This record gives sequence, C-alpha cells and structure tokens, in this order.
Amino acid sequence: SGLAAMRKHAVRAMPGSDWQPLEITPGLPPERADVVIVGGGVVGWSVAYWLKRKERIRDGVRVLVVEKDPTYSQASTVLSVGGIRQQFSLPENIHLSLASAEFLRSINEHLGVLNEDPVDLQFNHSGYLFIASEKGAGIMEENYRTQRYAGAKVTLLSPAQVKEKFPWLNTEGVALASYGLENEGWFDPWSLLNALRRKAISMGVYQCFGEVTGRVTSDCLLDAFEMSFKRIRYVNVRMPNSLEYQPVECAIVVNAAGAHSGKVADLAGIGSGPKDTLAAVPVPVEPRKRYVYVLHCPDGPGLDTPFLIDYSGVYCRREGLGGNYIAGLSPEEEEEPDTRDLEVDYNFFQDRIWPLLAHRVPAFECTKVASAWAGYYDYNTFDQNCILGLHPLVNNMYFATGFSGHGLQQSPAAGRALAELILDGGFRTLDLSALGFERIFHQEPVLERSIV
Repeated sequence: SGLAAMRKHAVRAMPGSDWQPLEITPGLPPERADVVIVGGGVVGWSVAYWLKRKERIRDGVRVLVVEKDPTYSQASTVLSVGGIRQQFSLPENIHLSLASAEFLRSINEHLGVLNEDPVDLQFNHSGYLFIASEKGAGIMEENYRTQRYAGAKVTLLSPAQVKEKFPWLNTEGVALASYGLENEGWFDPWSLLNALRRKAISMGVYQCFGEVTGRVTSDCLLDAFEMSFKRIRYVNVRMPNSLEYQPVECAIVVNAAGAHSGKVADLAGIGSGPKDTLAAVPVPVEPRKRYVYVLHCPDGPGLDTPFLIDYSGVYCRREGLGGNYIAGLSPEEEEEPDTRDLEVDYNFFQDRIWPLLAHRVPAFECTKVASAWAGYYDYNTFDQNCILGLHPLVNNMYFATGFSGHGLQQSPAAGRALAELILDGGFRTLDLSALGFERIFHQEPVLERSIV
C-alpha cells in the first residue's frame, strides 16, 4: 500500500507524463477476498455470478476467480461438445439440468449487460435420442418414469416410431428409444463461459490468471472426537510464466478446478491424514481424456438429426449446416488414454467408433474425419457424479467438481446451489445434499445409469 501511494504521488508531481515510476507487477490478485474460486471455467464463473447476484449490498461479497490458463486452450468448458439433456436416472441430475435449461432459456435476463450485445448461445433444440437394446429397455422405462415425475418432457418410442421419425436410422437391435421433447440439444460452450464471465466482472468480481500453488492453514484439534479441523487462511497464487506469487487472504475457498480438483485438494492436505480416517479420504477426481471427431458427410442424416446416443456408447450430433457431424465414444476402463497431453488417437475412431456408427447410421459408411480434438472430463472415479458442498474437515473449502462430463450443462444450477450453501447456510431451490463429500467417506455411491 505504501508503494502504491508513492506511485500516485509521483504521477501527480508530473502531470501529462506517461511515465509510471516504481511499476507494480500487473495482473496480481487482490491481497484479500471473501471468496477465492479456484478454476475459471463455466462452473467457477457460475458460482461467482450467483454469489454476486445473492449479495445483499453492493460489493458486500468480495469474490476472486483464479484461472491458470489465460488462453483457455485446455479448458474442459470450451472443449466440450455442448450438450444439455434431462435424460438421467438420478433425480438430482434431472433437476440440475432442468433448472439450468430454464436459466439458458432466459439467459439475457440473467447475463445481459447494459450497452453490450445480447447473449446468443446458438442453442439448437433438437433433443437427445437414447436407443436401448432388449437388455436395456427395462432400465430405460424406469428412467423414463423418474424423468417424467421430475418434470422432464420426454417420450418413449417403439422401433417402428423411431424409423418413421428418423428414416435414416437403422433400428436393428433396437427395442426402445427415449426422446427429449423440450430443453434438450446443444449450444456453444464458449458463449456461455464468456457471458458468465462478462456479467460477473460487471458485478464486481475480480479475475486473475495464475495458479494456486499453496495455502496457509490453521488447525484445531478436538480431543474428545480425536478429529483435527483445518481452515484455510491464505492461498498463494503464482503468476503465469513466473516464480512470483501473491498470498491472498480469504474466508472461503471454492474448489472448481475441474479435472485438476484433486490436486487443489491435495494442497489443503485432504487425503493425507491417518489411515482409515476421514482425513485420509482423497478427492476422487482425476482427468480423463475424451476424443471428439468432426465428420464430413454431405449425404448424412440432415437437419433433423438429434443428439443420438446408441446403446453401444457411440454418440453423434449435427455440427452446423454444412454436412458436418460430431461423434465420440467413452473408452473402456482398460483402454483409457494417457492424460499427459491432448493429442488425438485417430485409430480410435477407425477401430472403435466407425463400425458402430456406420451400423446405426448407414449414411456414415461414406464419411471422413475432417478434424478432431480432445478434452478432459473432471471424472469422479467414485460414482461419476458431482461433489457439491463443504468438506467436513477443511471447514472453509467448498467443492463444485467431479461432474464427469455434465459440468457445462449443469453449471447454472450448480453455481446457484453452491452460492446458497455459502451465503444462506443450506440449499434453498434444489435439495442436493446427497451429492456432498460425506458419501465418499461412508462408501455410499450415488449412481447414475445414463453416463455418456
């Protein structure tokens, strides 16, 4: 603060000069914040937006978002395929996506900024089409009942109805299909990320590009229960391409670091306690690489193509209006690719995806890969569902991670839920208590059948 005062005094002494004496390193985060959000993807910015939306007085909550990748070139948000659906088996996932779809429908009421262009997500409402074999038809019917009860607009189709509606589809082996009638399709992830960031910054959120590399904690031991509680007092933010770091005093830390959330939790000592105790339970989130292939097929299904999910696991959807399509497949556990880089394995398409895709959509027998990319899932190895809430021992670290591929589509509702937990002391609009960290320690997975 003394250095800053000296700079101001020197500038006043030389009016009209553009010389800046005693230059302070630009880009440093503020020295204090009420809430530090680690991760500037769509989930992190959603939490930041809702915290400011819910504050009772202007600048009542000082929020800092820290993102380590200024280019977002490896960010999971912008490397997503952009889908949103309500066809899940878990009520919490259905409600998260329904609430997020409502947010996206009225996005300019939420994220519009005065004197700025309106937000255009390029939302394509073509729906999801899930296909089930005889083996999976019973599960699809159960999921359908759960979805309808939760308020999702979906319908079941027989093989004949599927063929009538989508004549380009091969219905061999199809016993049943589920089709989303509302609030399903795909949109541009980059547009949503920028809209959330632009709005949050206009509301007073601070952003910083850097990496959280350490923390300072205070400990409290409760002898009666033989439990040690921690509280994070500072986080150290290292600047890009530099050894310089800035300590940021904070009251709350939100771990929204996506695929790297496990490493951020390690910095707080989570998972390093005595064996068979809660302190020894790590955050089970790790990066998993997923390939996305862009196909060019002029004679493909056309404009009426939904987001198709075959029972083999292969998916595809239309991309734009020029005969391009997107396709992919999650690998089996034993064939998970190396996550040290984002290189694409084109043989994976030729060997694993193309035969299945061409069988289901014969038009894809004559297609070629125009381009491809890879991105990371923040994969929850425990039950493939998000971890949302406060850590029981580090009592000012909140989690919004482990979405396992659902983070983009659930981010608006998840951000609101976490802001409620922080500012209101509990969930208000959606009861998401089943998605807390405690389920991991108690070995009580919350299983989702519809993982893509």
